[in-house]
Order: sequence, then C-alpha cells, then structure tokens
Amino acid sequence: MARIAGVNIPTNKRVTIALRYIHGIGPTKAAEICEKVGIADSRRVNELSDAEVLQIRETIDADYMVEGDLRREAAVNIKRLMDQACYRGLRHRRGLPVRGQRTHTNARTRKGPAKPIAGKKK
Repeated sequence: MARIAGVNIPTNKRVTIALRYIHGIGPTKAAEICEKVGIADSRRVNELSDAEVLQIRETIDADYMVEGDLRREAAVNIKRLMDQACYRGLRHRRGLPVRGQRTHTNARTRKGPAKPIAGKKK
C-alpha cells in the first residue's frame, strides 16, 4: 500500500484513479501528475517502484495543495467571511445555503432534518 500525502492509496487500481483518493486531486490533476512523472495511464499502483512513488510524492508536495493544507485554507476562508459578517458569512454561520438557493422548500442538506412545528395543521 503506497502512502502519498498522508493517504493510503489503493494498490490494485490504476495510478490516475488511485491519486484521486487524495483530497484536492481530481481527474485532471491526476493525469497531469502522471504526465510530469512519466507514468503511463495503464500502470497500476502495485507495479510502481519505490522511486516512482517517491517521485509522485515529491511532485505533489512541490506543485499542489492537498489534504490538510487545502482543508485548512478552505476553513480559514469561511471563517474570514464569518468574521466580516458579510452576507455569505452570515449564511455560513446560520447553516443555510450560501449561493442563493431557495429555502422555503428543499435545502435539507444545509438545514438538517425537518423539525415539526406544533399545531400546524390545515
């Protein structure tokens, strides 16, 4: 099992697919990393040598923000909005949709499960 950026990536998958298990690396960045290192798309993680895994690890550390750093930056950005008390910050603080979606119905993902209101029969 190869460990890259603090994540155990699956050994039986192709390298471009396995790299996507790292937070912050999607299909495009995974293909870009493989191209930089010079690994074919058809290769699997268990076929990689230790030197190639090290090369992938160094490329990711040098050129990409992934995992903890990326999560931390996103949290800091949200906290900054909340501290400014701008509209988006207030929506984050109240746990409501931030980007203009309707809340009269739906929005259950952000608002949580529906809470019944006593005496609301019609």
